[in-house]
Amino acid sequence: MKEDRVVEAFAAWLESESWTLVAPADRWTDIEAVRGPERLICEAKGRTSDPGLDCDTAYGQLLRRMTDPAPGIRYGLVVPSSALKAALRVPEWVRSLVRVTVYEVTEDGSVVRHAG
Repeated sequence: MKEDRVVEAFAAWLESESWTLVAPADRWTDIEAVRGPERLICEAKGRTSDPGLDCDTAYGQLLRRMTDPAPGIRYGLVVPSSALKAALRVPEWVRSLVRVTVYEVTEDGSVVRHAG
């Protein structure tokens, strides 16, 4: 699944979950959304030949975007099912500490939240 399809499916899911898509504060952010006092800043990846390297890069991109310690800000790594194993290599307790949730976009466009 290409990155644009991952972004499209995830954006539709966010809207179905009462999130409002907003223009990202950082021009390199793939998806940013708000819901009440919550803000979600996401990096998306599509299917590639090296999902491990791409997920490692995505975590670095998210860490670089962590410029505001406000408790309502969360971060998301959005990946196709083919990259899920690589995205979950970062232990859940670490993802929880840095407020990163992994979102899987399946081939049929469904979204599965993997809490962190």
